[in-house]
Amino acid sequence: ALLGRSRGGLTGKVHLSADRRCRPLSFVLTPGQCADSPQFTAVLAGIKVRGPVGRPRTRPDAVAGDKAYSSRANRAHLRKRNIKAVIPEKKDQVANRKKKGRRGGRPVSHDVDLYKERNSVERCINKIKDWRGLATRFDKTSASYLAGLHLRGSLIWIRSLRPTE
Repeated sequence: ALLGRSRGGLTGKVHLSADRRCRPLSFVLTPGQCADSPQFTAVLAGIKVRGPVGRPRTRPDAVAGDKAYSSRANRAHLRKRNIKAVIPEKKDQVANRKKKGRRGGRPVSHDVDLYKERNSVERCINKIKDWRGLATRFDKTSASYLAGLHLRGSLIWIRSLRPTE
């Protein structure tokens, strides 16, 4: 079971990615005490979106994340894969860079307009938590909880593909 100690007790944590239409792209479950930043590459590795033809797309144009994902390793990973990082820098990282002077490097820039759309992930989480079993984690095993997440995610995708009237 993927349960671990955190401030809320014995819990697990869901890390996910979503597109701009609030549809989940990938899920990663970790124990509650795990930090967000190390899971960044695992979440990105789970993204596979199939278009009408060809191989599934695994590399987004840009990735928006909150300050928890601001790390040198995550930015290097995105740069290596030629993905635009839309992640603001933490205040302590800014202070550390400024303390180093010229050796600290250039300031990190991020697209403010793209960052405003980061709330699509929060809205996706709210859609997932519409299912009470997922919101309160009734499942005892991580496998059954992850299966529920995938089921809910597939229903969100199916509803988004339906023509609106």
